[in-house]
Amino acid sequence: MAAALVLAARGRGLSAPNPNVGCVIVRQGRVIGRGWTQPGGRPHAEAMALDQAGAAAAGATLYTTLEPCAHRSARGPACSDLLVAAGIARVVTALRDPDPRTDGEGHARIAAAGIAVTNDVMPDEARRAMAGFLTRRAAGRPHVTLKLATSLDGCIALHSGASKWITGPAARAHGHLERARHEAILVGRATYDADAPRLDVRLAGLEGRSPRRLLMTRMDAPEGWEAVRGPAAIREIEGVDHLLVEGGAQTAAAFLRDDLVDRLLLYRAPILLGGRQAVGDLFLNIVDPAHGRWRLIDQRPLGSDRLEVYERARS
Repeated sequence: MAAALVLAARGRGLSAPNPNVGCVIVRQGRVIGRGWTQPGGRPHAEAMALDQAGAAAAGATLYTTLEPCAHRSARGPACSDLLVAAGIARVVTALRDPDPRTDGEGHARIAAAGIAVTNDVMPDEARRAMAGFLTRRAAGRPHVTLKLATSLDGCIALHSGASKWITGPAARAHGHLERARHEAILVGRATYDADAPRLDVRLAGLEGRSPRRLLMTRMDAPEGWEAVRGPAAIREIEGVDHLLVEGGAQTAAAFLRDDLVDRLLLYRAPILLGGRQAVGDLFLNIVDPAHGRWRLIDQRPLGSDRLEVYERARS
Protein backbone atom coordinates (compact mmCIF):
# COMPACT_ATOMS: atom_id res chain seq x y z
CA MET A 1 0.00 0.00 0.00
CA ALA A 2 2.90 2.36 0.67
CA ALA A 3 4.00 1.87 -2.94
CA ALA A 4 0.47 2.57 -4.16
CA LEU A 5 0.42 5.80 -2.14
CA VAL A 6 3.65 6.92 -3.77
CA LEU A 7 2.06 6.32 -7.17
CA ALA A 8 -1.03 8.28 -6.09
CA ALA A 9 1.17 11.33 -5.55
CA ARG A 10 2.02 11.36 -9.26
CA GLY A 11 -1.55 12.33 -10.11
CA ARG A 12 -1.96 15.01 -7.48
CA GLY A 13 -2.85 18.34 -9.06
CA LEU A 14 -3.71 16.71 -12.39
CA SER A 15 -6.70 14.43 -11.83
CA ALA A 16 -9.46 16.74 -10.54
CA PRO A 17 -12.37 16.27 -10.20
CA ASN A 18 -11.37 12.60 -9.88
CA PRO A 19 -9.29 11.41 -6.93
CA ASN A 20 -5.57 10.83 -7.46
CA VAL A 21 -5.52 7.09 -6.79
CA GLY A 22 -2.52 4.76 -6.85
CA CYS A 23 -2.61 1.02 -7.54
CA VAL A 24 -0.18 -1.91 -7.40
CA ILE A 25 -0.85 -5.52 -8.48
CA VAL A 26 1.26 -8.27 -6.92
CA ARG A 27 1.49 -11.96 -7.83
CA GLN A 28 3.76 -14.46 -6.10
CA GLY A 29 5.70 -11.66 -4.42
CA ARG A 30 6.37 -9.75 -7.64
CA VAL A 31 4.82 -6.49 -8.81
CA ILE A 32 3.19 -7.10 -12.19
CA GLY A 33 1.19 -3.90 -12.60
CA ARG A 34 1.34 -0.28 -11.49
CA GLY A 35 -1.09 2.54 -12.11
CA TRP A 36 -2.14 6.03 -11.03
CA THR A 37 -5.00 8.27 -12.09
CA GLN A 38 -4.06 9.94 -15.34
CA PRO A 39 -4.43 13.68 -16.14
CA GLY A 40 -8.08 14.66 -16.42
CA GLY A 41 -9.15 11.64 -14.37
CA ARG A 42 -8.91 8.79 -16.90
CA PRO A 43 -7.77 6.08 -17.15
CA HIS A 44 -8.26 5.22 -13.50
CA ALA A 45 -5.33 3.78 -11.55
CA GLU A 46 -6.78 0.27 -11.44
CA ALA A 47 -7.44 0.23 -15.19
CA MET A 48 -3.86 1.31 -15.89
CA ALA A 49 -2.41 -1.35 -13.57
CA LEU A 50 -4.63 -4.11 -14.97
CA ASP A 51 -3.66 -3.19 -18.52
CA GLN A 52 0.00 -3.47 -17.55
CA ALA A 53 -0.50 -6.80 -15.77
CA GLY A 54 -2.50 -8.38 -18.58
CA ALA A 55 -3.45 -12.05 -18.18
CA ALA A 56 -1.09 -12.39 -15.21
CA ALA A 57 -3.63 -10.45 -13.08
CA ALA A 58 -5.68 -13.65 -12.65
CA GLY A 59 -5.14 -14.87 -9.10
CA ALA A 60 -3.16 -11.77 -8.08
CA THR A 61 -3.62 -9.30 -5.21
CA LEU A 62 -4.48 -5.71 -6.06
CA TYR A 63 -3.62 -2.83 -3.69
CA THR A 64 -5.43 0.45 -4.29
CA THR A 65 -5.62 3.64 -2.23
CA LEU A 66 -9.38 4.04 -2.74
CA GLU A 67 -12.31 1.66 -3.11
CA PRO A 68 -12.64 0.71 -6.82
CA CYS A 69 -15.44 2.67 -8.45
CA ALA A 70 -18.80 1.02 -9.07
CA HIS A 71 -20.37 3.50 -11.47
CA ARG A 72 -20.14 3.18 -15.23
CA SER A 73 -19.19 6.23 -17.27
CA ALA A 74 -19.03 7.23 -20.91
CA ARG A 75 -15.31 7.75 -20.26
CA GLY A 76 -14.65 4.20 -19.10
CA PRO A 77 -15.97 1.09 -17.33
CA ALA A 78 -16.33 0.68 -13.57
CA CYS A 79 -13.08 -0.50 -12.01
CA SER A 80 -14.90 -3.00 -9.80
CA ASP A 81 -16.18 -4.71 -12.96
CA LEU A 82 -12.69 -4.71 -14.46
CA LEU A 83 -11.25 -6.42 -11.38
CA VAL A 84 -13.88 -9.15 -11.50
CA ALA A 85 -13.32 -9.72 -15.21
CA ALA A 86 -9.55 -9.91 -14.74
CA GLY A 87 -9.85 -12.66 -12.13
CA ILE A 88 -8.18 -10.75 -9.28
CA ALA A 89 -8.13 -12.97 -6.17
CA ARG A 90 -7.80 -10.32 -3.45
CA VAL A 91 -8.32 -6.57 -3.20
CA VAL A 92 -6.71 -4.43 -0.49
CA THR A 93 -7.87 -0.82 -0.14
CA ALA A 94 -6.95 2.11 2.08
CA LEU A 95 -10.25 4.02 2.10
CA ARG A 96 -13.90 3.62 1.23
CA ASP A 97 -14.95 5.97 -1.58
CA PRO A 98 -17.25 8.78 -0.31
CA ASP A 99 -18.68 9.28 -3.82
CA PRO A 100 -22.35 8.20 -3.44
CA ARG A 101 -22.15 6.41 -6.78
CA THR A 102 -19.67 3.98 -5.20
CA ASP A 103 -19.61 4.34 -1.37
CA GLY A 104 -19.43 0.66 -0.44
CA GLU A 105 -20.94 -0.64 -3.65
CA GLY A 106 -17.51 -1.24 -5.17
CA HIS A 107 -16.47 -3.42 -2.26
CA ALA A 108 -19.83 -5.22 -2.28
CA ARG A 109 -19.65 -5.97 -6.00
CA ILE A 110 -16.13 -7.36 -5.67
CA ALA A 111 -17.00 -9.48 -2.64
CA ALA A 112 -20.11 -10.83 -4.39
CA ALA A 113 -17.81 -12.17 -7.11
CA GLY A 114 -15.89 -14.19 -4.50
CA ILE A 115 -12.92 -11.82 -4.28
CA ALA A 116 -11.44 -11.34 -0.79
CA VAL A 117 -11.61 -7.70 0.32
CA THR A 118 -9.48 -5.98 2.99
CA ASN A 119 -10.07 -2.29 3.77
CA ASP A 120 -8.58 0.39 6.06
CA VAL A 121 -4.92 -0.31 5.31
CA MET A 122 -2.88 2.88 5.93
CA PRO A 123 -6.02 5.06 5.96
CA ASP A 124 -4.39 8.16 7.50
CA GLU A 125 -1.68 8.22 4.84
CA ALA A 126 -4.32 7.76 2.15
CA ARG A 127 -6.36 10.69 3.47
CA ARG A 128 -3.30 12.90 3.15
CA ALA A 129 -2.49 11.57 -0.31
CA MET A 130 -6.03 12.24 -1.62
CA ALA A 131 -6.82 15.24 0.58
CA GLY A 132 -8.05 17.38 -2.32
CA PHE A 133 -10.73 14.94 -3.46
CA LEU A 134 -11.81 14.15 0.10
CA THR A 135 -12.01 17.82 1.15
CA ARG A 136 -14.04 18.67 -1.93
CA ARG A 137 -16.46 15.84 -1.06
CA ALA A 138 -16.71 16.67 2.63
CA ALA A 139 -16.54 20.48 2.63
CA GLY A 140 -17.41 21.51 -0.93
CA ARG A 141 -14.13 23.37 -1.44
CA PRO A 142 -10.48 22.74 -2.33
CA HIS A 143 -7.96 21.49 0.19
CA VAL A 144 -5.97 24.62 1.13
CA THR A 145 -2.24 24.73 1.86
CA LEU A 146 -0.77 27.96 3.22
CA LYS A 147 2.92 28.44 2.42
CA LEU A 148 5.03 30.77 4.58
CA ALA A 149 8.75 31.39 4.06
CA THR A 150 9.99 33.30 7.10
CA SER A 151 12.97 34.36 9.15
CA LEU A 152 13.43 33.02 12.69
CA ASP A 153 11.47 36.01 13.99
CA GLY A 154 8.52 35.29 11.69
CA CYS A 155 9.18 37.94 9.04
CA ILE A 156 8.55 37.63 5.31
CA ALA A 157 10.32 40.86 4.32
CA LEU A 158 12.28 43.83 5.58
CA HIS A 159 10.33 46.97 6.50
CA SER A 160 11.35 48.28 3.06
CA GLY A 161 9.53 45.35 1.43
CA ALA A 162 12.71 43.61 0.23
CA SER A 163 12.28 39.82 0.50
CA LYS A 164 14.64 38.15 -2.02
CA TRP A 165 15.78 35.77 -0.86
CA ILE A 166 14.82 34.75 2.68
CA THR A 167 15.23 31.01 2.13
CA GLY A 168 17.95 29.23 0.16
CA PRO A 169 17.91 27.26 -3.11
CA ALA A 170 16.85 23.92 -1.58
CA ALA A 171 13.83 25.42 0.16
CA ARG A 172 12.82 27.37 -2.95
CA ALA A 173 13.09 24.22 -5.08
CA HIS A 174 10.84 22.39 -2.63
CA GLY A 175 8.36 25.26 -2.88
CA HIS A 176 8.30 24.87 -6.66
CA LEU A 177 7.64 21.14 -6.24
CA GLU A 178 4.67 22.03 -4.05
CA ARG A 179 3.37 24.33 -6.76
CA ALA A 180 3.45 21.42 -9.20
CA ARG A 181 1.19 19.43 -6.86
CA HIS A 182 -1.62 22.03 -6.87
CA GLU A 183 -4.11 22.94 -9.56
CA ALA A 184 -4.11 26.60 -8.54
CA ILE A 185 -2.06 29.10 -6.55
CA LEU A 186 -3.36 32.31 -4.94
CA VAL A 187 -1.85 35.58 -3.76
CA GLY A 188 -3.32 38.86 -2.53
CA ARG A 189 -3.40 42.14 -4.40
CA ALA A 190 -0.63 43.70 -2.32
CA THR A 191 1.74 40.83 -3.17
CA TYR A 192 0.84 41.09 -6.84
CA ASP A 193 1.46 44.85 -6.93
CA ALA A 194 4.72 44.67 -4.96
CA ASP A 195 6.34 41.58 -6.46
CA ALA A 196 4.66 40.91 -9.84
CA PRO A 197 5.02 37.17 -9.08
CA ARG A 198 5.16 34.64 -11.89
CA LEU A 199 3.91 31.75 -9.72
CA ASP A 200 5.15 29.20 -12.22
CA VAL A 201 7.08 25.97 -11.68
CA ARG A 202 10.75 26.43 -12.40
CA LEU A 203 11.96 22.85 -12.06
CA ALA A 204 13.36 20.98 -15.06
CA GLY A 205 10.73 18.66 -16.49
CA LEU A 206 7.86 20.09 -14.43
CA GLU A 207 7.40 23.44 -16.15
CA GLY A 208 4.18 22.16 -17.74
CA ARG A 209 2.65 21.65 -14.30
CA SER A 210 2.56 25.34 -13.43
CA PRO A 211 -0.78 25.98 -11.65
CA ARG A 212 -3.55 28.39 -12.51
CA ARG A 213 -2.91 31.84 -11.05
CA LEU A 214 -5.56 33.30 -8.74
CA LEU A 215 -5.62 36.85 -7.37
CA MET A 216 -7.68 37.75 -4.32
CA THR A 217 -9.05 41.13 -5.27
CA ARG A 218 -12.28 43.10 -5.60
CA MET A 219 -11.05 44.44 -8.93
CA ASP A 220 -10.78 42.73 -12.30
CA ALA A 221 -7.88 40.33 -12.62
CA PRO A 222 -5.01 41.08 -15.04
CA GLU A 223 -4.59 38.96 -18.15
CA GLY A 224 -3.56 35.43 -17.30
CA TRP A 225 -5.03 35.64 -13.80
CA GLU A 226 -8.40 34.78 -12.27
CA ALA A 227 -10.06 37.00 -9.68
CA VAL A 228 -11.24 35.55 -6.37
CA ARG A 229 -13.37 37.95 -4.32
CA GLY A 230 -12.53 36.48 -0.91
CA PRO A 231 -11.61 33.26 0.89
CA ALA A 232 -15.17 31.88 0.81
CA ALA A 233 -15.25 32.26 -2.98
CA ILE A 234 -12.81 29.36 -3.42
CA ARG A 235 -15.87 27.08 -3.24
CA GLU A 236 -16.90 28.43 -6.65
CA ILE A 237 -13.63 27.59 -8.44
CA GLU A 238 -14.14 24.64 -10.75
CA GLY A 239 -11.46 22.06 -11.46
CA VAL A 240 -9.40 22.91 -8.38
CA ASP A 241 -9.12 20.39 -5.54
CA HIS A 242 -5.71 21.59 -4.26
CA LEU A 243 -5.16 25.31 -3.66
CA LEU A 244 -1.81 26.78 -2.60
CA VAL A 245 -1.95 30.19 -0.87
CA GLU A 246 1.42 31.98 -1.04
CA GLY A 247 0.90 35.51 0.18
CA GLY A 248 0.87 37.99 1.63
CA ALA A 249 0.27 38.61 5.32
CA GLN A 250 -3.28 39.90 5.02
CA THR A 251 -4.30 37.14 2.61
CA ALA A 252 -2.85 34.53 4.96
CA ALA A 253 -4.74 36.07 7.88
CA ALA A 254 -8.00 36.15 5.94
CA PHE A 255 -7.84 32.41 5.18
CA LEU A 256 -6.82 31.62 8.76
CA ARG A 257 -9.61 33.74 10.25
CA ASP A 258 -12.15 31.88 8.09
CA ASP A 259 -10.61 28.54 9.17
CA LEU A 260 -9.98 27.56 5.56
CA VAL A 261 -6.36 26.43 5.91
CA ASP A 262 -5.96 22.65 6.09
CA ARG A 263 -2.18 22.39 5.80
CA LEU A 264 0.65 24.76 6.67
CA LEU A 265 4.09 24.73 5.04
CA LEU A 266 6.52 26.73 7.15
CA TYR A 267 9.96 27.29 5.60
CA ARG A 268 12.19 28.90 8.22
CA ALA A 269 15.56 30.48 7.44
CA PRO A 270 18.25 30.94 10.14
CA ILE A 271 18.17 34.73 9.93
CA LEU A 272 16.63 37.62 11.90
CA LEU A 273 14.99 40.50 10.04
CA GLY A 274 12.88 42.54 12.45
CA GLY A 275 10.67 43.37 9.49
CA ARG A 276 7.19 42.62 8.18
CA GLN A 277 5.38 39.76 9.88
CA ALA A 278 4.16 36.71 7.92
CA VAL A 279 0.56 36.80 9.16
CA GLY A 280 -1.75 39.74 9.77
CA ASP A 281 -4.17 40.23 12.65
CA LEU A 282 -6.19 37.09 13.48
CA PHE A 283 -8.52 39.08 15.79
CA LEU A 284 -7.71 36.95 18.83
CA ASN A 285 -8.46 38.51 22.22
CA ILE A 286 -6.89 35.73 24.30
CA VAL A 287 -4.23 33.11 23.63
CA ASP A 288 -6.20 29.97 24.57
CA PRO A 289 -8.09 29.57 21.24
CA ALA A 290 -4.77 29.43 19.38
CA HIS A 291 -3.71 26.24 21.16
CA GLY A 292 -4.48 22.76 19.84
CA ARG A 293 -5.28 23.86 16.29
CA TRP A 294 -2.17 22.59 14.51
CA ARG A 295 -0.52 19.18 14.47
CA LEU A 296 3.09 18.73 13.30
CA ILE A 297 3.25 15.88 10.74
CA ASP A 298 6.66 16.37 9.14
CA GLN A 299 9.89 18.31 9.55
CA ARG A 300 13.17 18.22 7.69
CA PRO A 301 16.24 20.32 6.88
CA LEU A 302 16.43 21.88 3.43
CA GLY A 303 19.98 23.12 3.08
CA SER A 304 20.50 25.66 5.86
CA ASP A 305 16.73 26.16 6.19
CA ARG A 306 14.10 24.02 7.90
CA LEU A 307 10.68 22.90 6.74
CA GLU A 308 7.84 22.16 9.15
CA VAL A 309 4.53 20.77 7.89
CA TYR A 310 1.39 21.13 10.02
CA GLU A 311 -2.15 19.85 9.58
CA ARG A 312 -5.23 21.60 10.93
CA ALA A 313 -6.48 19.48 13.84
CA ARG A 314 -10.17 18.98 13.09
CA SER A 315 -12.65 16.70 14.85
